[in-house]
Amino acid sequence: MTFDSKHPETQVLHAGWRADPSTGSVAVPIHQTTSYQFNSTDHASKLFALEELGNIYTRIMNPTNDVLEKRVAALEGGVAALATASGQSASAFAIQNIAKVGDNIVSSTDLYGGTWNLFANVLKDQGIEVRFVDPADPENFRKATDARTRAYYAETLPNPKLRVFPIKEVAAIGREMGIPLIMDNTAAAYLCRPLEHGAAVVVYSATKYIGGHGTSVGGVIVDGGNFDWEGAGDRQPALNTPDPSYHGAVWTQAVKPIGPVAYIIKARTTLLRDLGSAMSPFNAFQLIQGMETLPLRMRAHCENAARVAQYLSNHPAVARVIHPSLQTGEEKRRADAVLKGGYGGLVGFELKGGRDAGRAFIDALKMFYHVANIGDARSLAIHPASTTHSQLTAEEQEAAGVNQGYVRLSIGIEHIDDILADLDQALTVAG
Repeated sequence: MTFDSKHPETQVLHAGWRADPSTGSVAVPIHQTTSYQFNSTDHASKLFALEELGNIYTRIMNPTNDVLEKRVAALEGGVAALATASGQSASAFAIQNIAKVGDNIVSSTDLYGGTWNLFANVLKDQGIEVRFVDPADPENFRKATDARTRAYYAETLPNPKLRVFPIKEVAAIGREMGIPLIMDNTAAAYLCRPLEHGAAVVVYSATKYIGGHGTSVGGVIVDGGNFDWEGAGDRQPALNTPDPSYHGAVWTQAVKPIGPVAYIIKARTTLLRDLGSAMSPFNAFQLIQGMETLPLRMRAHCENAARVAQYLSNHPAVARVIHPSLQTGEEKRRADAVLKGGYGGLVGFELKGGRDAGRAFIDALKMFYHVANIGDARSLAIHPASTTHSQLTAEEQEAAGVNQGYVRLSIGIEHIDDILADLDQALTVAG
């Protein structure tokens, strides 16, 4: 028995779990096992044929991971989820699940550097074309679409551009043509539920805000259950034609008795099974612990980040500050419509001194950690042009919103006076 609630503060503590039926344990156990005893050969046969759901092998599913999956799905308002080894594997699987050699997806230009490289190079090598478009005009997605476009992809609160994506508008364009919108909601966890705005699939790097403690890498894919894959017909052949990797199953037909979960069941029983990017049960346990305080942490992140953005906007060494709270016009309207309860914990800013000033600022920080991550309870900082986005060309860096003097901050939950004091002394050193 689990307690059903529509409130995220309650869901992160109770969704998908009440207590262990054999021991009464309230905390989710770590099921550190590779495999599971079948009741009989008939039982095993039914599991492998998808006639019955259950545990087969931890590369495919695990009871600890299952609780995390149910909890994230509840938080997003989805029907099911899949935990993966990292956010990168979640992003890759989300595309590979429906796009094959010769297919393409249309992606926003406003992306995390690692995702850009995955799309522009790795997926390209696998025969999947990614067409990048400026999301400032949602119609750019329609213009880049052809008969072999399988998905649209974007980030809710793009890292590092921080320009909120027009989810509703692009999702509507895609649904006209049988194209799902896949949203990376990593930077807007708790603040936004993309499925409510029309997205079909949500992707997370759970490493970030969901975990919050910086100890465990993981990813999650959430199936909204709100997209008519069968109705999309030839537009979505991966789900509507026999799949030779799973006994010739036609996924939209094979899983109908279970519910509208064709997309996520296919990802689990083919990609996760065959490529093996499984989350470890220990990491799932750690991420569950972090998730319990997600709403509380996000409020503190947002409050501190807004204070930092205001402080930086008045500093003479700063040329520009990037944060939704400072935006105006259509960008501010969209941020207010999509983000609830705050504008996120990320702040970007450009130093007038360019690359040298950016490096000097980073090296002078005392409390902030200089790491390639976001979403920790601790405050973090990085100079993307020399780290996370260094593999991109100058043109790609510009498209992604990164210049030589750009610094990205992930504001933590420390006391605001300590955060501002560290920024102030580092800015003084940077000149």
